[in-house]
Amino acid sequence: ALPKYVVSKTLQQSDLVDDWGDITVLRSLDDVAASKAGEGGPIIIHGSATLGRNLADSGLIDRYHLLVFPLLLGAGKRMFSETDKNLQKLQLLESESYSNGIQKLVYAFVG
Repeated sequence: ALPKYVVSKTLQQSDLVDDWGDITVLRSLDDVAASKAGEGGPIIIHGSATLGRNLADSGLIDRYHLLVFPLLLGAGKRMFSETDKNLQKLQLLESESYSNGIQKLVYAFVG
């Protein structure tokens, strides 16, 4: 029942699934910023490292909910960009350790 937003420069409305409820396609970071400034609840991002980096670089992320898995990969996508920016302090709001070694960490930006 929650509204859904898809950020894409190429996806057309006709490409979206029919039975997933109210979906809005956002075409730019300006569109995301306008949605964030409007009424409503938190915006949650799942599964897009590129979108996450772009939103962070634009100052559009207020809080990170991270799951840290106990393994190291030799390669992969970066979570944060290489953009040169000022120090950004975080405050730990919540943490939890699970029996399988996974850590849940919730950080908010201080500023």
